[in-house]
Order: sequence, then C-alpha cells, then structure tokens
Amino acid sequence: MPVIRERTAPRTPQHRPAPGPPAGRPKRSRPSHNLWPYALIAPAIAGMLYLLVYPLLRAVLISLQDFGLRQLITGDAEFVGLRNYQTLLSDPRFWDVVGRTFLFMAVNVVLIMVLATLVALMTERLAKAGRTVVLSSLVLAWAMPVVAATTVFQWLFHSEFGIVNWALTSLGFDSFDRYPWFANGTAAFVILVLLIVWQSVPFAAITLYSALTTVPTELYESARLDGASGARIFRSVTFPMLRPIFLLVFSLEVIWTFKAFVQIWVMTRGGPGDATTILPVYAVQTALSSQRYDLGSAASMLTVVLMSGVLVLYFRQMLRQEDESR
Repeated sequence: MPVIRERTAPRTPQHRPAPGPPAGRPKRSRPSHNLWPYALIAPAIAGMLYLLVYPLLRAVLISLQDFGLRQLITGDAEFVGLRNYQTLLSDPRFWDVVGRTFLFMAVNVVLIMVLATLVALMTERLAKAGRTVVLSSLVLAWAMPVVAATTVFQWLFHSEFGIVNWALTSLGFDSFDRYPWFANGTAAFVILVLLIVWQSVPFAAITLYSALTTVPTELYESARLDGASGARIFRSVTFPMLRPIFLLVFSLEVIWTFKAFVQIWVMTRGGPGDATTILPVYAVQTALSSQRYDLGSAASMLTVVLMSGVLVLYFRQMLRQEDESR
C-alpha cells in the first residue's frame, strides 16, 4: 500500500504575552522624592548651624560694629565698617602677638610631628604586649581633660611644693630652690610648649601608627634586600605611602596649637607680661579688659584668616610637590 504522507502547515511561533505581576500584588510606584534621609540628618545640620555657623556670623557682625558694654545691654550697635580692623592692624602689640603666635605654633607642631612619628615607628616594632601597653598609655594621656592636665603641670612646677623644683634641688641644683617658673617669661613659654606637646602627641602617634599598619611589608623587605638604611626606608617608602595622613595630622595640629587658649588662660592668663599671649588669648584680653567686644571679635576673625592662610599655603606646597613627583 502506498504510504500517504500528510503535509502539515508549518508551525508559526506564537507570541506569548509578557508575564505580568503576580495576581493579588499591587504594582509598586517608585517614589519620586524620598525625604526620610534628609529628615534623619536635619537635627545634625541644625545643631551645626546653631553652634558653629551662627556664632561665626555673629562674631563677623560684631567686628564691624561699635560694640561695647552699653551696646551689649541696649543692643543699638552702630555699624563702623573696617574701623576695628584698622585699629588692630595699627597696634604694635598686635603684631608682637602675631609673631609670638607663629613661633608658638611652629615649635609645637615640629616637636609634635617628630615625637609622634618616632613613637609610632617604635610602637610598630614592639611585640604585641608592648604595643598594648604603649597604646593604652597614649589613650589614657589623650583622654585626660585639658583643665586637669593643666592643673597637674601647675603642681609640677609650683615654686614651693612642685616636684620639679624638689628633684632639681635634690640633684644639687640649689638655684632652683623655690624657683618661680611662671614669673619668668621664657620658662612659662617652655612649660606651655611641654604641656601642648604632651597633650597632642598621643592623638598624632596613634593616627600615624594606624597608618603604618597599612603599608605592605613586602616593600620594607625589598628595600632591606637592596641595602637601604632605616632612614632611607622611611624617606623613600614610609613617608610617600603615608603622605596624606601626615598632611592630615599636620593640619589638625596647626589648628590645635593655633587655638590653644584653655591651657594658657588657666596657667598664666598670657603672662608674665605678654610672654605667653597668643592671638586667642589676646582676643579675650581685648574683649574683657575694657569691654571692647568689637575689637575682640575682630582679633578672632584675624586669627581665623591667619590660620586659614597657613593651611592654604601648606596645602599648595604639598600639592605642588606631588605634581612634580608624578
């Protein structure tokens, strides 16, 4: 029997509809604006504006007014423009204070950066137990309140009951018996430098040590195999790797030493004479001695400008060196 083959029409592909959302689930509409993150950060922004920006703007306004004790009570201050700034810039005492401020800042920052770097390098080479002891001691020293640390230094250098005078007299230096440290301008300046350095080194050392732990050990091993000394390794390997952290710590220490007010005010109030008077102390003295709050605010604004100028110059120098190294 002949085989009859039925010819069937070719199957055409059927277009299936795209799958829709499951039944029973409504389609979610994507919100165009989500205000919840802004609501979460709104209290922090409001607090920052109230505690930082408003006092700064208020100080700028007062520095442009004739604002004394009477204006503080009545509130009818007269706008005088830049007259307060002209008065300060024409005062020789102001420029003496500016020079002393930069000297105070330079001495402190150099000592802090050198000592903090040495402490960080030493801590990195210690065993685990030694690192724990050193880091714990640094944290405890850093956590001590500023006024408490200042009071301790006052006790140490007390003319009659101070440990420093007792120790020096016991060693045979009879000239230090009842020696009045805070009556000598140079001695008071040195004591304040020691206090600022002692308070600042822990933070800088801990920060630099944390950065040192991120440097690959292979770089140190390769440098040692090439015969590089310790100083050469630090100059060619460690410092280039940690340059941003060094820049950050340097900037913070410049700000910290530039605005060192509490320690000086508690210990010497800027004396003897003007031996320990720097710009923040000068601003408070100007505002409180004759109730010239306008001059005090102008001195504060000039302090901010000078500090910002130092940081800008340093940043430009660092960026220029980085561009040349590339």
